[in-house]
Amino acid sequence: MKTITLGPDLRVSRLGLGCMGMSAFYTGAGRDDTASIATIHRAIDLGVTFFDTAEMYGPYENEKLLARALRGRRDAVVIATKFGTINHDTGERMLDGSPANVRFSVEGSLQRLETDHIDLYYQHRMDPSVPIEDTVGALSDLIQEGKIRRYGLSEAGAETIRRAHAVHPVTALQSEYSLWTRDPEGEILPLLRELGIGFVPYSPLGRGFLTGTIRTLDALDESDFRRANPRFAGENLATNIRIVEVVDRVAADAGVTAAQVALAWLLAQGDDIAPIPGTKRVERLEENVAADSVTLTPEQLGALDALEAPVGDRYPDMSGIGR
Repeated sequence: MKTITLGPDLRVSRLGLGCMGMSAFYTGAGRDDTASIATIHRAIDLGVTFFDTAEMYGPYENEKLLARALRGRRDAVVIATKFGTINHDTGERMLDGSPANVRFSVEGSLQRLETDHIDLYYQHRMDPSVPIEDTVGALSDLIQEGKIRRYGLSEAGAETIRRAHAVHPVTALQSEYSLWTRDPEGEILPLLRELGIGFVPYSPLGRGFLTGTIRTLDALDESDFRRANPRFAGENLATNIRIVEVVDRVAADAGVTAAQVALAWLLAQGDDIAPIPGTKRVERLEENVAADSVTLTPEQLGALDALEAPVGDRYPDMSGIGR
């Protein structure tokens, strides 16, 4: 597995592992922690060093799961987790970027992750009621104390990124980016490169859509959040299949899978990008990791670059995105 550097000094595997689906949103009728831990162990064996979680995944359960999987291997990996989208009294969604919540949240994550430091600590969504300077001031204090090594932002807008970076350098931005979502290319990616900030795309496989395996919602569990996602709804899904058809054609031409094409395209966008495809199955992990060695031709990349944007918003509620 090749490696890249996020920000000035965070060396990670070029492909990370998003752990969210092991504990939340895609779990269906139940979790399979044994299979998930086996997947994490296999990822390490294959050279993956970058593992992504968040306090709200579960909530709290995903951090605990990752800690169990990493016992005895903590020093060999980079752990990224997130704060700022959960009411710790009720477990419900609530934006809170206050300095008090920053400190409260990190203590909980450190305990659940069974570690004395977090390598990369993201603000999960921006809180419009708290100036970003105040939030980053608290994060900077945690860096000085050694409780976190670096901080990042998730789904932040350009102005917020600039303001945060002026207080303390941002190591990485995590936002959705793939053949399914190319919004960051207009303003965000150029800004990150101007400031020397790394980029961590989540949902690089379009929430599974780019694998070509989702043509209807019939196979999705009733609790699967994609059933409420606008891009998977009714006519939108039928229209968006055209994207998968192009990916499938390129995959056939390249002799690889659709998922590997989607990841290889993303890796070709720069050496400052570390996607975090998520899976809880070893076979899917191995398929994703193999994309590290896939090189698409200029013609194949051109066909993918020419894809039209999908129909439908990324979330049912986009109000917290890009602040």
